[in-house]
Amino acid sequence: MPENTHTKILATVGPATATKEMLEKLVDAGVDAFRFNFSHGTHEEHAERYNVVRRISESKGRHIAVIADMQGPKLRVGHFKDGKVMLKTGQKFVLDLDETAGDETRVNLPHKEIFAAVKPGDVLLLNDGNIALEVEECDAGHAVTKVKVGGMLSDHKGVNLPNITLPISALTEKDKDDLAFALDLGVDWISLSFVQKASDVQEARDLVKGRALIISKLEKPSAIDELEDVVRLSDGIMVARGDLGVECPIQTVPVLQKRIVAMCRKYAKPVIVATQMLESMIGAPTPTRAEVSDVATAVYDGADTVMLSAETAVGQYPAETVQMMHKIIEQVEHDPNFYNCMANNHKDICESESQGITYAASELSQVLPDVAAIVTFTASGFTTFSMAKERPDLPIVAITPSETVARQMGIVWGVRSFINKDVFLSFDLIEEIAIKYVKQCGLGKSGDYIISTAGFPLARRGMTNMLHTIRIP
Repeated sequence: MPENTHTKILATVGPATATKEMLEKLVDAGVDAFRFNFSHGTHEEHAERYNVVRRISESKGRHIAVIADMQGPKLRVGHFKDGKVMLKTGQKFVLDLDETAGDETRVNLPHKEIFAAVKPGDVLLLNDGNIALEVEECDAGHAVTKVKVGGMLSDHKGVNLPNITLPISALTEKDKDDLAFALDLGVDWISLSFVQKASDVQEARDLVKGRALIISKLEKPSAIDELEDVVRLSDGIMVARGDLGVECPIQTVPVLQKRIVAMCRKYAKPVIVATQMLESMIGAPTPTRAEVSDVATAVYDGADTVMLSAETAVGQYPAETVQMMHKIIEQVEHDPNFYNCMANNHKDICESESQGITYAASELSQVLPDVAAIVTFTASGFTTFSMAKERPDLPIVAITPSETVARQMGIVWGVRSFINKDVFLSFDLIEEIAIKYVKQCGLGKSGDYIISTAGFPLARRGMTNMLHTIRIP
């Protein structure tokens, strides 16, 4: 199975990939993690698919990560008498709290928080940004707008409010029910939608209570304004380019993508690049040249993981799409300039002992001859996250006593995970255990070196203070 690349692949599970046979095909094609989208499907369906993924992971000896993606607040207009209307540029159009079916002059907008936040001059985007309304006057229950960009508007289309922070939580009551269910199920990561500010991440963290790691989806301009704080509070980040490209000028998305990836590397947080990566493969057996370049760019940027959404959830060619993504990653990572890009994109000063140790390990791997792998001993994942930040030109073998931590590494760049509790009870076993798992990966020969990093004592969390070289006998 493909484990010869560093950049990971995250696939969304949906009707097209709900069977054991198809999920197994995706793993064999190169999937390292699965996303369960709680905007769709029942708890029973998610539980069934979750159990299948766990059985496949066990049968293949792989630690496959499972991410539960919360829906978040969905801002939508109400319904129309005839199901849809044509809005003409320049006309007046009213949004209000009246639940009566809409027409060409008005429609229900069942979100009082929007009316509390908007003011004259604000622009509302409907139907994925295809319709633009400028607010002319408003109060607590309605807004009179002028149609700046017209078009067809149908029932329950989404509403985006660029540069407006709404007084609502990122977690709805539905999300809280889904969150409790997902945590009881045993998912490895929780993906948080509609993050507007750093305090949204803290609210989720208070609810999760350490039972999973938290990915913040960046899709709101206000979250970008607090980017550093959001990254620091999160365990991982997703560049959610769909809504981000509606909320922000679309031409800024590539620039924001690079900025977000760089910030995540600074703080050793895994980053996922998502949305429309190979979208044409929903219905076609091959991607466009532009899509291939898009995936390649994310890999060159240093993303930990690239994600497939509808391509695997409802697409006609899910396995072929994963195979194509793997081929693109493989091609980029074989480029002689790839690791130069990784080094040039990362110039931070070491601000802690842990950063210094992992930086030194990466540098040592470049000058010490015949290094087979870098081995990290980690109880919480911190040491491995720190090592992956350096993007070394070597496999990273993570050894942990925790099955959960081993699975969480499924979205972390370059990492292969193994579970071993013995070494965390006796430091004397560190060389023997490192050699065992490096050989199990098919790496190294007699005389080769292994570079290892750890926090000492080994069970201590959140600290990397040891760099050790091992010679394979």
